[in-house]
Amino acid sequence: MTSPSSRTSEAPASTGGARAPQLRLAPLIVLALMGFILVAMETMPAGLLPEIADGLKAAEGTVGLFVSAYALGTVIVTIPAISLTRRLRRKPLLLVSIAGLVAANTVTAFSSDIALSLVTRFIAGAFSGVIWGMLAPYAVRISPPSRLGAAIAIVAIGAPLGFAFGTPLGAWIGAVSDWRWSFAGLSALAALVAIAVVLVVPDAPGRPALAGLPMARVLRLRGVPVVLAVIFVWMLAHSTIYTYVAPYLRETGTAITPDLMLLAYGIASLLGVAVTGLLLDRYPSLLLHLSVLAFIVAAVVLLAGQGSPVALLAAAALWGVSFGGASPQLQNALTRAGGENSDVANSFLPVAFNLAIFGAGILGAGLLEVFDGLILPAAMMLLGAVALLLTFVGRRSAFRQRETGSGDGKA
Repeated sequence: MTSPSSRTSEAPASTGGARAPQLRLAPLIVLALMGFILVAMETMPAGLLPEIADGLKAAEGTVGLFVSAYALGTVIVTIPAISLTRRLRRKPLLLVSIAGLVAANTVTAFSSDIALSLVTRFIAGAFSGVIWGMLAPYAVRISPPSRLGAAIAIVAIGAPLGFAFGTPLGAWIGAVSDWRWSFAGLSALAALVAIAVVLVVPDAPGRPALAGLPMARVLRLRGVPVVLAVIFVWMLAHSTIYTYVAPYLRETGTAITPDLMLLAYGIASLLGVAVTGLLLDRYPSLLLHLSVLAFIVAAVVLLAGQGSPVALLAAAALWGVSFGGASPQLQNALTRAGGENSDVANSFLPVAFNLAIFGAGILGAGLLEVFDGLILPAAMMLLGAVALLLTFVGRRSAFRQRETGSGDGKA
């Protein structure tokens, strides 16, 4: 069994005084900004479909593949890339990956050919997946062992920020200027983050290479499969209604618009991340159970209170609070379950995440072919219940209270 201390040997230790070891906030914030960029870069085309279609003289359905191509790159490349690069030092690998991301996204910004654009979106997704697989383990390696949950929560705040503000910001820039500036702006922001990485983020060593196929070994580690199952099911429940929130709101007959609904969700999600940061190290299991339960309650309110604007906004806020902390909670569980192989374990996270996005698009479209938009909160409620059941199934292997040892490597 791998002890917690051996899993975080690169983390700074306490100097022996009475004071608790402090987090390095500056590098963690830089890593969080990178997470914001990754989510914004993936989801932004959804708010720019008419503008991109007009600019490239293509159908909106074809331009919709901008998101799919990005996700496909992440799914295909992430796991083998993390496995093959695990021996490399973290900081140079992160900088090379950001450079590749910036280059691919910049070509997309100036491309006039739809095929080239889809190829560069795939490449950007591949580099994004490598970075996603690094973020949580990197935060662990540069943080005190007693503050790992808080460190992961800080880094993970970038994801809900990206969901809440990335797509609306890109749509606004595209509306007031040109859609290409939305892509170019994200490239410029990523370049600035790369400079910040050089200046303030400490380096960390890689891990020893594993014989055979490390990804297959890690997938069999005790606790890893159930964490990935929760990630997929919970994300599927979230993305199905998040992607198709407009058809749902249209059926409610209220005056609430998608941007208002998602703004309420986004602001509340920041509170969810804050609560997670405060409680994750002390109550990881209880926090996860309550978060998924609150998510289900939000779905019930969306279904039962469909005619009330107040009820819908309250449900959106509860949805944001409950799901806003999902990323740090599940990254924390996956990092601990992976142990010394947490970098490879975390490489499965963006794969599960993006497979859920694919599944949400298919599931939502299929449901709307047969039912109206009011079926979506019902699907959210049902899938949320499955996720809650999985968190109880994994109580002993992955979601233990005050986890003191995991990643023992048992199949």
